[in-house]
Amino acid sequence: MKRLTHLRPDTDIPDMVNITNKPSIMRSAHAQARVTLPPDAMHYLIENGMTTKKGSVIQVSILAGIMGAKRTGELIPLCHTLSLTGCSIDIQQEGNDFVIDCLTSTHAQTGVEMEALTGAGIAALTLYDMCKSLLKGTNESIQIREIILLEKIKSMS
Repeated sequence: MKRLTHLRPDTDIPDMVNITNKPSIMRSAHAQARVTLPPDAMHYLIENGMTTKKGSVIQVSILAGIMGAKRTGELIPLCHTLSLTGCSIDIQQEGNDFVIDCLTSTHAQTGVEMEALTGAGIAALTLYDMCKSLLKGTNESIQIREIILLEKIKSMS
């Protein structure tokens, strides 16, 4: 039976995986999140250049996502703290959805998928925060959906 890597052998005590003897290689990951707004809220954003009283919805969400990805080791208890060599976030509107793509990379002993997922998730939460005032006085809601890892790559070069 396969054992969970974040538990000490033969116990239920949490432990950070020891990567001391793993080689450092190039690693990258791609995660995606979707945020669905009610039609009236999306219409407002389109009419107002994707800006609310808090500022540019897209730009602030991108910055927050990058900041979140960089701090993943502080947010997820058993994640290693990694120095990212790259993090980019792209947010596109598709109908009433915002599609958030987060790409992360590093040269390290462990992968960057948690950083990509965190970046996409924090960008989605920020987008929610930037838009929630558009729903005051309504029974509508914003939905954060599908925070998903699309790809992770290890490369010896």
